[in-house]
Amino acid sequence: MTFAGNDQPTDNAAGAGAGAVPEAADGAGAAARGPVRVFLVDDHAMFRTGVKAELAGLHDDRLDIVGEAGSVGEAVVRITAEPPDVVLLDVHMPDGGGRAVLDQVHGTHPDVVFLALSVSDAAEDVINVIRGGARGYVTKTISGRELADAVVRVAAGDAVFSPRLAGFVLDAFAQRPGTEVRDPELDLLSPREREVLKLLARGYAYKEIASQLFISIKTVETHVSSVLRKTQMSNRYELSRWATDRRLV
Repeated sequence: MTFAGNDQPTDNAAGAGAGAVPEAADGAGAAARGPVRVFLVDDHAMFRTGVKAELAGLHDDRLDIVGEAGSVGEAVVRITAEPPDVVLLDVHMPDGGGRAVLDQVHGTHPDVVFLALSVSDAAEDVINVIRGGARGYVTKTISGRELADAVVRVAAGDAVFSPRLAGFVLDAFAQRPGTEVRDPELDLLSPREREVLKLLARGYAYKEIASQLFISIKTVETHVSSVLRKTQMSNRYELSRWATDRRLV
């Protein structure tokens, strides 16, 4: 997220999605419907505070922040109890991440729209949440104004992506239209094993992986051993190449 006064580059999400709605028409539609009720899901409290402050500072009558959660369990309970219009969803959280929220909410509350907001720009992460039902995916380098516009657009039915991410989705679904793109070897791994493998391939030490995933070093070692066995690799360097070939990093 690019906050006021920050000179970081931003994603032009407002122009990146398909089916853009003209500004005047979109504004009129939002006024007729009332503000979009937005719920934030992110395990970092400071980030949630920053997003709320940034959006509030825009004085944008199109948006109303109605709640927040810092874990999958809390998010599921609060979203299903009082469904918002749009959920801004972090992809990686210690207790399962954005896909876990989607799996538990999207089927029973199809009117709730999910927009992934993540630091990750990995193809696997983008495709995973889109398959789970998210309507778009933007990275945390996005500006507050662009985020507000993205929220309004997904609420109106558009699909919104940060520019380079849309290609991941198009490439994935173009390979086998109407079906999921599957890798039999990759499908052998559990979601946690994939998380460990991804961090391992990025050069993280076991201690760093344990810290990132909030698990013990012993558990990391167990997952790595399981991945080595399932992939029939002999060391972490072969695993890194294997993961890179499958665009996990």
